[in-house]
Amino acid sequence: MRIVVPRPAVSANGLAIAPAEEGQRAALRQTAFRDAAVPIPSVDDSFATKLLPFVLSVIAGCADIIAFLGLDGLFTAHITGNLVILAARFLAGGPAPVAQLISVPVFIVALVLTRLLAGGLEHLRIASLRPLLLLQFLLLAAFLAIGAAAGPRVDPNALTMICAGMMGVSAMAVQNALVRISLAGAPSTAVMTTNITAFTMDVGEMLLARDPIGIAKARSRAKHTWPAIAGFLFGCALGGLGEAVIGLRSLVLPAGLALFALALGMAANPDPAKRSSSIHTEK
Repeated sequence: MRIVVPRPAVSANGLAIAPAEEGQRAALRQTAFRDAAVPIPSVDDSFATKLLPFVLSVIAGCADIIAFLGLDGLFTAHITGNLVILAARFLAGGPAPVAQLISVPVFIVALVLTRLLAGGLEHLRIASLRPLLLLQFLLLAAFLAIGAAAGPRVDPNALTMICAGMMGVSAMAVQNALVRISLAGAPSTAVMTTNITAFTMDVGEMLLARDPIGIAKARSRAKHTWPAIAGFLFGCALGGLGEAVIGLRSLVLPAGLALFALALGMAANPDPAKRSSSIHTEK
């Protein structure tokens, strides 16, 4: 019977390495690979990343008001508003609109799928900002294509229009996810209640606080929050005017802005010193 004796590992200088030491080195290599960070752009990195939250907020405001006016009260960005619409219809004894009924589950599923996609990209060491911006543009482009094809008379309860609305809901889910996953330091760009609360509190901090460090932090937060609020309000005005004039064809506004946002994402160059593969949760 032949006995095979394993050959000991040898280091670069020709010395034998103990199995325990080799195991430690292998563990360190695996840890280093696992912890290798994916560069995530920050809102403070460049002009493109500073402008991106404003543009995304305009997109959300446009898409939300156009869908609300053109699809019988469907919210695409302020998704929980659909629950209020459902409750009001239920109390009034009216039928429950299918789009509002399924919008929250569709939003949740889109969020989960977006997170899985971002996780896969992180595993491949690919920054997720540009792919997610591209996905949002494609969803809004599909929303536009279906809405424009429907013509001036739209039945919000038609299957095609329900699908169109869910494209808008999914696009906003992607946007909600990407500002948390892919753009460090960004405020919410689709839900303004949190932003208005944070901005008001920070203004109060700047006016009333005596701690210079606390005032500086509040000023920094407010600097990032107010463009998102202004962008959403501007988007609502722009989308409302567009829907009144050309109906759902005004979805060309958020779709075009999504293409512009993708161009900003392509121009974003993350600072190599700021590397993190974790989800950004600080708002």
